[in-house]
Amino acid sequence: VSAIEYTAYKPMAEQILSEIREQAFAQFDLTCMHIYHSLGTVAAGEICLFVFVSSAHRKASADALSFLVEAIKAQAPIFGKEIFEDGTHTWKKNI
Repeated sequence: VSAIEYTAYKPMAEQILSEIREQAFAQFDLTCMHIYHSLGTVAAGEICLFVFVSSAHRKASADALSFLVEAIKAQAPIFGKEIFEDGTHTWKKNI
């Protein structure tokens, strides 16, 4: 894979990400959180998902981070097209 081209219906994706964010705040004792998912073409090795969480205790942050990444992969309507060196592509499956 040389790159992944991410697309989304932004209003729906933003709504789902907001809901996931609120679930994490309700479930974990967090003080701050930021979620950023790239759209467009992201070359291999570049950052496509950035999730920042902070809390008074390390375990809450680690548990929240795991929850957030899995929830984003499972629920957010963000679609990735894997682009190969030869120009062919396949749609990425979030598992």
